[in-house]
Amino acid sequence: MSKPTFLQKLAHEILHNTENVGATTLLNTVVILPNKRAKVFFLEELKKATTHNIFAPEIVSIEDFIQDIAGIRSIDNIELLFEFYHVYLSVTEKDQQESFETFANWAKTLLQDFNEIDRYLLEPDKVLKYLENIKEIEHWAVSVEKRTELIENYLVFWKKLPEYYHALYQYLLNKGIGYQGLIYREAVENLNHFSENNTRQFIFAGFNALNQAEEKIIQHLLALGTAKIYWDIDETLLNDTFHDAGLFQRKFKSEWIYYKTHPYEWIVNDFTEPKNIHIIATSKAIGQAKIAGSLIEKHITEHPADLQNVAVILGEENLLLPVLHALPESVDALNVTMGFSSKNNPAQLLLAKLFKLHTNALSRNPNSYVLYYKDVLDILTHPLIEPYVNARELVNKINKNNYTFITHKKLTELQSESHPLFEMLFRKWDINSVAVLENLSQILLQIKNHLSYEIEDEKITNAFVYSVYKVINKMLTYFGNYPNIDDIKTLQAIYKQIIDVAEVSFEGEPLEGLQIMGVLESRVLDFETVIITSVNEGKFPAGKSTNSFIPYDVKRELGLPTFKEKDAIYTYHFYHLLQRAKNIYLIYNADSEGFDAGEKSRFITQLEVEKQPNHKITFHYFNPDVPNIAYQPMIVPKTARVLTRLSEIAATGFSPSSLTTYIRNPIQFYFERVLRIKETDEVEENIAVNTLGTIIHGALEELYKPFIGSLLTSSDIKSCFPKIDDEVLRQFKEVYKEGEIKKGRNLLAFEVAKRNVSNFLKLELDLLESGDEVQIVALEQTFERTITDSRLPIPVLIKGNVDRIELRNGKIRIIDYKTGKVDQKNVTLKEWNGLTEDIKNDKIIQILAYAFMFEENAQGREIEVGIISFKNLKSGFLPFQFKPDKTIIDIFSPEIRENYLDEIVILLQEIFDTEIPFEEKNH
Repeated sequence: MSKPTFLQKLAHEILHNTENVGATTLLNTVVILPNKRAKVFFLEELKKATTHNIFAPEIVSIEDFIQDIAGIRSIDNIELLFEFYHVYLSVTEKDQQESFETFANWAKTLLQDFNEIDRYLLEPDKVLKYLENIKEIEHWAVSVEKRTELIENYLVFWKKLPEYYHALYQYLLNKGIGYQGLIYREAVENLNHFSENNTRQFIFAGFNALNQAEEKIIQHLLALGTAKIYWDIDETLLNDTFHDAGLFQRKFKSEWIYYKTHPYEWIVNDFTEPKNIHIIATSKAIGQAKIAGSLIEKHITEHPADLQNVAVILGEENLLLPVLHALPESVDALNVTMGFSSKNNPAQLLLAKLFKLHTNALSRNPNSYVLYYKDVLDILTHPLIEPYVNARELVNKINKNNYTFITHKKLTELQSESHPLFEMLFRKWDINSVAVLENLSQILLQIKNHLSYEIEDEKITNAFVYSVYKVINKMLTYFGNYPNIDDIKTLQAIYKQIIDVAEVSFEGEPLEGLQIMGVLESRVLDFETVIITSVNEGKFPAGKSTNSFIPYDVKRELGLPTFKEKDAIYTYHFYHLLQRAKNIYLIYNADSEGFDAGEKSRFITQLEVEKQPNHKITFHYFNPDVPNIAYQPMIVPKTARVLTRLSEIAATGFSPSSLTTYIRNPIQFYFERVLRIKETDEVEENIAVNTLGTIIHGALEELYKPFIGSLLTSSDIKSCFPKIDDEVLRQFKEVYKEGEIKKGRNLLAFEVAKRNVSNFLKLELDLLESGDEVQIVALEQTFERTITDSRLPIPVLIKGNVDRIELRNGKIRIIDYKTGKVDQKNVTLKEWNGLTEDIKNDKIIQILAYAFMFEENAQGREIEVGIISFKNLKSGFLPFQFKPDKTIIDIFSPEIRENYLDEIVILLQEIFDTEIPFEEKNH
């Protein structure tokens, strides 16, 4: 950077002020910065600014400094929630006490309000009484005697707020711990005592918005002459009375007594310097991540050694993972310094799945402990589990055998290879909460042991796992202290509440490589190239979300910050990022509709309207590449190896269904027959149509088997009716394996299968009683016949399974069962030409193939071939009919056979033709 950064200026200033006095002054100096992350950067600037060895001053964040004044240890939100619950139980009558789950819903908001009241040094009783009065006024129309119990309880809650506040405040104070607001209030109380015993010099640097407590402390130390403060504000922003970026500093400059006699340091003039501002509109979050990645790649190509001067500022924390995946491989060093919500943490998602699996099992039956297959597979296929648990075989067994609900005992039997992680994951939770938490802690430790700190991706995974591990360990402590909270459902509810306030903190080597950070983490830091994502309204600035019980007008009256002040804070951070940068990329989501819709941030409009003469603003619109053709059909040429495979199929047999598969989609034929790719096994939770068909086929085969070769009688059919239930059930178990058939849709499918078989038998019985003579020749039998034709390169075997062949009234009848609906028109042909070109003829092609295969076994008898449709049983047997005009031919004659074979040979010629590739059809 041509101009010095804020931290460079600060380092030179401190060294200049102390070099004449000696090293001891530097040792007695305390530098207070807005956050901890700036400390490393400031130390680096000190190191660069001095030529000899020196003792560095003490460098602390404002929070640590105020803790030091107050002498109270800060506790996190999770610990505070539990401590507050303990206080709540102690001041609330037993019959009015709420569960932790219900309590946490309102306690988190109330604690934020307590925090604000204390940070701004307001009188709690006055504020909380104000809230109570507002609620009373809201219900003024309801006379006291007409108030319901619900209204009374509601008003009692607001009356009790001062009691909650004072009880919590005193309880925490006695333990020497506190939330931020309490510490700030106590620091102000302790300020005189602290000043009297202080010999150090304080330097406050890089601040913008200050709460009332911070203002009071800083002004007190300035008045005593033991402190100095250095701001970082551009004169363009400070002098414009309408500009929000200077809102707070204009107030301090005009109101602080200190500035009546002292200069306001530092006011700089960097914002008007030449800058290249690129405003980039794109689609959705993933588009922003991809553009950020490509900008970094471009920067590395042009300036390979200058990555530490580049910062990616994420306006939305959810973009972190997409951005990390979009970074080019040439990024050799990376530093992520931002908080990331635990809700989106992969390790947390695993624990959420474990809670779901075990709580569902407990609610079904704690003894048999039945697990739902999707819950089991969700865990076994989770990216943190799958590589380490060796459960691929188990997953295949569950899919293959159609297990929908698995008992705990069965699951352990199915897992042939014992594995400690597997045992921990599926250990029963019919125990106390502490034991469950200890088990979860052990699972996370097992996962951590498999991760490496050497691999960049696994460093991030480690951070995820560690953050959840900390939460679980904290919960262990709390549940150990509160044995009365010992229910798994309550445990799950508490976990959900706690994970909402927990964050993943990423730490890296801040002085090397690319910097990825949140907006707040960028305070006091300056970069030459800045890439800011999610520059949308509601994201940057954050918008009007108010998580508070205190209404807006009350906040305005009491001097508490509202969305107006929060917007001003975001405005300052935004302009500070731009202040010393030369190349600025502002990326926003331009989609105005849909789930992730966005509106351009007012900051972009402000830059356009208030454009500085030296600013070069360019606009870019990046849209996803939409190809002219939405989908390019797949084309596979017929190579020598493909022809070899086709010859193998010709020798072993083309089934009639494989021929219709080719007509439907040649690529499907290529995958299924040439490459022999099977569909992966998946649990069939609800019985599919083809599975139902297999069950009905199997049941009819078993019921008719005893009668093969003999004449059917009415009594034969009548003897089948009592066997229907058992036979259909047996077929279900054989085909559907361990699938659940006693309830839900599957029970309906089971009843449908029974009814179809029963109706078929009734049809058969009616025909026999009306005089039909029937002899079963074959059931589910395979037949084959070779086509030898000069037009084909090799002889081709046609081979397939025929559902039923019978001798009915002196004619051979070949029957194909269909569970779907078929009408007579589906098996009626008007002309042979183009038979194999239209998939509508698939049923005709199939049944004529059966007739062709069986013809040699017919012993000169006439053959009729057709379909019985279970959804059209009233129509009975639907024979194939050739109907070129008014005449109908329904016998498989030599002429029909020759015409059929001509069309099949044309189809086979196409299959074997090397000039015609397998080309995908889009229906």
